[in-house]
Amino acid sequence: MATATTFSIIPSPTTSRLTLRRRSIRCLSSPAPTPPATVLSQDDLKKLSAVKAVEYVKSGMVLGLGTGSTAAFVVSEISDLLSSGKLSDIIGVPTSKRTFEQAKSLGIPLSTLAEHPRLDLAIDGADEVSFRYLGQVDPDLNLVKGRGGALLREKMVEAASDKFIVVVDETKLVTGLGGSGLAMPVEVVQFCWQYNLTRLQELFKKEGCEAKLRLDPDGKPYVTDNSNYIVDLYFKTPIVDANAAGKEISALEGVVEHGLFLDMAAAVIIAGKEGINIKTK
Repeated sequence: MATATTFSIIPSPTTSRLTLRRRSIRCLSSPAPTPPATVLSQDDLKKLSAVKAVEYVKSGMVLGLGTGSTAAFVVSEISDLLSSGKLSDIIGVPTSKRTFEQAKSLGIPLSTLAEHPRLDLAIDGADEVSFRYLGQVDPDLNLVKGRGGALLREKMVEAASDKFIVVVDETKLVTGLGGSGLAMPVEVVQFCWQYNLTRLQELFKKEGCEAKLRLDPDGKPYVTDNSNYIVDLYFKTPIVDANAAGKEISALEGVVEHGLFLDMAAAVIIAGKEGINIKTK
């Protein structure tokens, strides 16, 4: 008996995650039990948003390739489309050594900003997406990025792109940047890093900020691809004025870059319990 199978994404009544349910459609009428629903994991949601984002990619583009778990799905999807012939003449500009190694292993042609100072498109994940700002919907799609340690190269590549698309799952949405209570990274030179750690903590005293030097798994200072350290800022309350905060951080001598990506994203693709949601400016 011939059988066609379709899948539908529906909210589960017992969980906030998406549910994937299989429905069998048979050519001949015959009662059949419905298999139990399968809850989508966070990685499943990341892959959904990544697949949607790659729809923006066209043959002949120079692409900024992001860093992190969600961006890795994007790189893999682009490789699959190149292998199948659905995309061609793609050049990637990776935002980290890690992404370079992944893209190279998958056969994606690679280049640099020196050779391609203007990119058609960049796709990357984010650690936080501000969907409300001072009680209102955030019109600028402001982000926190860089918990993977690649914030400097990410910002350079994405600033050089005509369009920057962000891919996240719904857990990354916050009411004000810093609202997750997780790290907002600041890349600093190694020289006198303690001095800048103290200045950064003092700068955000009102937000109850705690500044910590990022360590690697061996307990040694984490070193970025650019041979710098990272000071992670942990906020008890969200940053009130992200634009002012970004300017104040950048003004500190010895600060290389910060993880506030402000007014840079053209669209944010969010995978969540209601399916795929796209926010644009």
